[in-house]
This record gives sequence, structure tokens and C-alpha cells, in this order.
Amino acid sequence: MNRISHWVNNKVVAGTSGKSGKVFNPATGKQESEVDLASVADVDAAIASAKAAFPAWRATNLSRRAEIMFRMRELVDANRKEIASLLTQEHGKVPSDALGEVARGLENIEFACGVPAMLKGGYSEQASTGVDVYSIRQPLGVVAGITPFNFPAMVPMWMFANAIMCGNTFILKPSEKDPSASMFIADLLRQAGLPDGVYNVVHGDKVAVDRLLDHPDIAAVSFVGSTPIAKYVYETGTKNGKRVQALGGAKNHMLVLPDADLDMAADAAISAAYGSAGERCMAVSVVLSVDTVADALVEKIKSRVPNIKVGAGTDPASEMGPLISREHRDKVAGYVTGAAKEGATVVIDGTDKAKDEGFFLNPSLIDHVKPGMKCYDEEIFGPVLTVMRVKSYDEGLQTINDNQFGNGTAIFTRDGGVARQFQYEVNVGMVGINVPIPVPVSYYSFGGWKASLFGDQHMYGPEGINFYTRGKVVTSRWPDPRTSQVDLGFPHSR
Repeated sequence: MNRISHWVNNKVVAGTSGKSGKVFNPATGKQESEVDLASVADVDAAIASAKAAFPAWRATNLSRRAEIMFRMRELVDANRKEIASLLTQEHGKVPSDALGEVARGLENIEFACGVPAMLKGGYSEQASTGVDVYSIRQPLGVVAGITPFNFPAMVPMWMFANAIMCGNTFILKPSEKDPSASMFIADLLRQAGLPDGVYNVVHGDKVAVDRLLDHPDIAAVSFVGSTPIAKYVYETGTKNGKRVQALGGAKNHMLVLPDADLDMAADAAISAAYGSAGERCMAVSVVLSVDTVADALVEKIKSRVPNIKVGAGTDPASEMGPLISREHRDKVAGYVTGAAKEGATVVIDGTDKAKDEGFFLNPSLIDHVKPGMKCYDEEIFGPVLTVMRVKSYDEGLQTINDNQFGNGTAIFTRDGGVARQFQYEVNVGMVGINVPIPVPVSYYSFGGWKASLFGDQHMYGPEGINFYTRGKVVTSRWPDPRTSQVDLGFPHSR
């Protein structure tokens, strides 16, 4: 049985807890690896390594850091297929989805190569007579990232690239369900020339998470996952004096107005709902359709669903793969089987045609959904698209704003004035206008509002730089000794 261990000081290190987790191939349902689950001592060893490496890495000049990150960019680019293959093997992604994940992660590494330009401070000459004032940004120290199963390559790149380029050292705690990509990336960083201890990986469960949240040498924690865990990470980390950004769950609505191109809207709904088997926090899970076009839109979506090729990622023809685990598949299926009992209309039931082998679930479509139904109120995180009918733009907007989540949303319309009004009025962090999955490019920042974000900084991009650094202002004077005198008054600039 293949065994996956930790990564500390630029080498593989076996765990000491005696505990391990099972890693499955979701397409076959068979276990293919075991992963060490870290003890408190294992986490402490990784943190000690990162702490020891921090002074020298912080002192490393920006040009050298950028040189290493440029090399990392080339290595990731050269190994796209290898990383994607690991994602297919342990997560179940089809090739187009896996390669897309690597490409979007690579964009963040490319952004990080230019971080030196963003670490420039401000300078005010002669702020007072003979006095200059300037600002600088400095790294925090040892920082940690806790990442989810659904993007085991991309989300770590959201975090470590900027964190390392800002001069921090980094501890990654990836999902134990698909850990191999993080180890492959760790070795690429070693090949790029990253010094020992700057990047470390510890696999684990709640024991590892809790140790990262309470260890005094961890200065900041980044997290992506479900809302209950995001809230726990934020509250526990901040209680222990850490800076925390914790991205939670989502219920992303796509509002379709009567003037929209319904074929375009149907294509977008299919792509955004069922891509990656719905296991992404930016998936469209609710189509809000104005009544007058709802029947036509549902029919167009319904006619497209049977064309989706569901299968293993090893089949080049597959467009949608399995879910991550048997337990998660059964949970998602429960939302579909329970929808009819709550008064919704199951237009397409994907649970009755699921494959016997692996953790597959075919796409489902549920119409006449309303708030108060489980399939509306809760994050499903699977290939289930629900449709809610509204009377007007105003009702659709209010529905979105009343929802507890505020991660992503989209509007489909030909009216530029209405689209502008929507982006102004909607209480959601990422908005698409005729774009169903508005994930920001790497030089903007990713994050939602309301119960989709805990903390005040979004992830990657400019806000990521702010999160991984802290500001310092220096007031400097080199006076003529002949003018020096004692002055007990309050300092002023005039």
C-alpha cells in the first residue's frame, strides 16, 4: 500500500502518531494509499522547522525570492499533466477540470513573481522640518494554510505563493482525502531552490488543525472550507491572537431576467452547476428565473443534462467525474430524494442511474424550490441544480440578499443599466454579469461576504499581500547637532 507522509525541511518525514487515513480513488471506490495523520509532536516539529528558517528567509533579498518563484512557475508549467493526473487519481476530476485547476493555481504563482513591486512603501520627504516619514511592509513569521479537498493544488497556491514571497515561512495542512498533490508541489519548490524549512506539509485531522490554531509560533492562518469549520477556525485562531482569514460555504444564485439569451443562460447553468461534479464553492446551485421565462429555461436546461458524459477521469470523453467519497455522495443524494417530500419538483433524478462502482452521482435538476427547503437552505456541494421562480428583478435581488451566504452570484440580462444596478445592490462578494462563475483573476482578490467569509481580508491578490504582511511607519530625522534641544511639548509638524 502506498504511504503518504509529511514534508519537513525539504524531505519526506514519517509520522509518529501511529494513525493513518485512507485515500481512495473515487472513480473505482478502492483504497489506493494511506496518509499519515500528524500528532501534536509532528505539527510542532514542522513549526519548529519553519521558525528556524524564518530569519534567513526574511533576510533573503526580494530578487532572490522572485528568482525562486520564477523557477517554480516553470516547474509547475512543465508538470501540469503530472499534477492533473494526481488530482484525477485522488479527487476524481476529469482531465479538463484538473488541468484547469492547475492553470488557475499557476496564475497565482505568476502574480507572486511580481510581489516585490507591491511591497514598496510610501515616502514623504520633509513631513516636518528636517523630518522624513516612510512606510514599509514586513512579514509576519510562520503562517499556516488549511485547505479543502475540492482544489488540492489550486487553493494551496492561493496561499503559499504570496506568503512565501512576502518573506514568511509556511505550513500547509491539506485535506487528508487527496494529499498527494501537496507533496508533489513541495518537491517542486525544493527543486526551485526554496531553502529547507520555508515550506512544510503536515497531513492530519482535527488534532493537526487545533495545534496550528493554538501554537504560539503560528502568526496567521488561512482557511478554505465549510462555514461551520470556517467559523470555528476564525474564532479559535483569533482567540489565540492570530490573524485569520477563513473562507466558508456558499449558495450561489444565478438570476435570469426575461431579456436574457436563454440558450446562453442554460449553457451557463449547466457548466456552473455540474462542472467538477458541483464540488466547488463557486458552483451555481440556484437558478432564480423570472416567472415569464422559467418554463422555457427549465426545459432548455433539462434537454442539455442527458448530454453530460459522466465517467472516470481516465476516460478522455468524460465531462463530469465522481464525488470525493461514498459518504458525501450519499449525503448529496439525500437532498434529491428529500426534495419532493418538501414540495419541490424533481425534474431529473440523478440518483437512480448512479454507477455501482465508485462514488458517482448523475446530475439532478429540481424545480419549484423555495426557502425553507433543505435543498435550498443548505450547501449541497454536488451535481444538483435547483430552480426558484421569482416574479421580478426586485424579488430575485431580495432573495439573494436574504440568503445567509454571500460568496458568488451572477445575473443574465441584455440590459446594461439593470446589470449595473445589480452589481451595486447585491450583497455578495463576487459578481458575474453574464459570467456564471466569477472567480477573480489572480491580481484581484477572492472572497465572499456574510457567512461565506470570517475575517476582513479576502484571499490572494492585493488583499493576500496585506494579509501576509504588517505595516510599519518610520519617522526619521538627522538633525544638525547645533539645533538640538529639549522640548517636552506634544510633537507637531508645523
